[in-house]
Amino acid sequence: MARGWAWVGAVAAVAAVAGCTAAESAQSGGTSVAGSTPTATSTSSSKPSAPLALALTPADKAADVAPGEPVTVAATGGKLTAVAVTGQDSRVVAGTLAADGGSWQSTEPLGYSKTYTTTATAQDGQGKPASSTSTFTTAKPKRQATLSMNPLDGQKVGVGQTFAFYFDTAITDKAAAEKAIQVTATPATEGAYYWFNDKEVHWRPKEYWKAGTTVSVNAAIYGKNLGNGVFGREDRKATVTIGDSVVAVADGATHQMTVTVNGAVARTIPVSLGKKAHETPVGTYTVMSEHTNYVMDSSTYGVPADSAAGYRTKVAVASRMSNSGIFYHSAPWSVRDQGVRNVSHGCINMSTENAAWLQSISNKGDVIVVQNSGGPVLEAWDGLSVWQVPWETWKAGGKK
Repeated sequence: MARGWAWVGAVAAVAAVAGCTAAESAQSGGTSVAGSTPTATSTSSSKPSAPLALALTPADKAADVAPGEPVTVAATGGKLTAVAVTGQDSRVVAGTLAADGGSWQSTEPLGYSKTYTTTATAQDGQGKPASSTSTFTTAKPKRQATLSMNPLDGQKVGVGQTFAFYFDTAITDKAAAEKAIQVTATPATEGAYYWFNDKEVHWRPKEYWKAGTTVSVNAAIYGKNLGNGVFGREDRKATVTIGDSVVAVADGATHQMTVTVNGAVARTIPVSLGKKAHETPVGTYTVMSEHTNYVMDSSTYGVPADSAAGYRTKVAVASRMSNSGIFYHSAPWSVRDQGVRNVSHGCINMSTENAAWLQSISNKGDVIVVQNSGGPVLEAWDGLSVWQVPWETWKAGGKK
């Protein structure tokens, strides 16, 4: 006996076979009592497309908008056909449409305390159009913060260089400031920000920079809300290269400085560190600046030049290591003591020839380690002595 179902389209018809029972129907895949007509199950998974919708940011009637944040338009269920952001002076703000037509973003900052109107049009998959408009106003800052930074664009620096940023007013939203200041290294290098106070933040790598690294800084602070009504005044940019790895270790016990270049010992220099009551602080310094024919003046760190402990002396070569007045410098008057005893006021004395050589192979940002001097521990805030801060402490961010 033939059994089964014959299907026509999506509707099933019972095959008229004499003597076919309900049991046979069930065996053959039927789902109903004898004489009924089973219905096929649809397997279609098609879904209706999402309706066309536009999202404009800032939203209509938004106020106190940060002018450094981008204006964006996003389309779902279709593609954008035109977007214009127009200022109250009728000037159109520049922007870029994504290749897939799904979004648009402004590419230039807005002005402070201005009114803008965003107009966007789009079409869905069937060509049905839609449009949306948003009018908003930007913030009027209580104060605009100016940023200075070190190092500057185009400089070559040493492997210990920190990237320091100085605001002229206190920053309360430090997370916003860190987000605005982008430090990018090639090759990629792990690093973090650390705040010494409300106006000063540094970015440094976990370990010394790798020689040859390129570092780009994009401090895009203009129009960014930095907290308490303070907004950035102007962006700053810099591209900096890291030079050879020059690391010098000055030992107050042996009175020698060992200089390595890219890991190899290049020279051992006889030195004289700080004498009793003027011991050179112990720690890791970063060279701040380099000078020739420089006047060493004790009054710059609080000791009058005409006092018993004061001095004002011109030297041929000098490189600053701290704000408190520590230098390595040429000291022809103490050559007989160099390599033998410590007689300086806290600086690292060496011959003119050795000082000139060291300065000729190095850059600001090079590392100088002082050990066994009998002096106090170098303070991390004294100059650019950031390597005094342990990495785990540094990652915590400092003063928040």
